[in-house]
This record gives sequence, structure tokens and C-alpha cells, in this order.
Amino acid sequence: LLGIVLSAVALSACQKTQPGMQHVPTEIDASTACSLDGMTLADYPGPKGQILFAGQPKPTYFCDTVELFHTVLQPEQVKAIDAIFVQDMGQADWVKPQGRWIDAKTAFYVHGSKRAGSMGPTIVSFAVKANADKFASEKGGKVFKFADITPEMADLCGGGMPDSKM
Repeated sequence: LLGIVLSAVALSACQKTQPGMQHVPTEIDASTACSLDGMTLADYPGPKGQILFAGQPKPTYFCDTVELFHTVLQPEQVKAIDAIFVQDMGQADWVKPQGRWIDAKTAFYVHGSKRAGSMGPTIVSFAVKANADKFASEKGGKVFKFADITPEMADLCGGGMPDSKM
């Protein structure tokens, strides 16, 4: 009996520590706004993202995956993250993406494509590597895993040159 109890406790502890397993993405609606710039997510094309920070009851939304990566990869990011979700653009409509949320850490990403998101150049998310490879061959760019995205790739300048005359 003691062995059964210890096994059950160990199993429940393992289940609680698996990232993303106890959390599900929240669908956006017409009023869902980006936490960084206030843009309404439903009004813009391309992949969206959401982060559920530890202790936060609702997700923080991003109108573009570039913003999501910019937030996650900043050295000053010290908040614990329970889950990160992005949209599978192999399944979602580019112009009005809805649903199709996937675990961001298991997704494949295309960086450097000709396709623009809400912030200009974007990092396009896919659940299946073959879909990412196909997109990259058609639209340009290179396929990366989550861990391979760098802060330099998450540039929020939108491809523009900053004003250096001020």
C-alpha cells in the first residue's frame, strides 16, 4: 500500500512539472489587445502569441511572434513563465488567424521570409517542420527551433532604420 501511495505522489508531481501540460491557450476576440502596444490582435495579419506568466490568471497577448520573442529573450525578463503559445500558420488563415494554438517551445519557426506580420518582418510559427520547410522554400527565410531564436532575430524595428538624428 505504501508503494502505491508513493507511486501516486511521484506521478502527480511529474504531471505538475511538465511545462504547458496544465495550461491551455485562450482564444482571442475582437477586443483582445497586445500587451506591448495596445494593437487589437484581430485587426492584423500573421502569427500571434500569448504567454501565461506564473501567478497571472490571464495570458499576456502579442500581436506578432516577434514581440513575443522580444519579451521572452530579454535579459531583464525575470518573470517565471508557465506556458507560451503561438499559432500554427500551417493551419491558420494568414489574414485573420484564429485558433490553431500550439506550444511555442515545440514549434518550428521561419525567420527572414518575405511575408509580413502585424509588426512587419515576422517569425512565422508552425507545428510541423515540413510545413515550415515548405513555407521557407516559397517565401524565403530559414527554419529554426524555439531555442535557436536569438534576441537579434526578435528586432522590433520592423525593418526600418531608427532615427539617429535626435
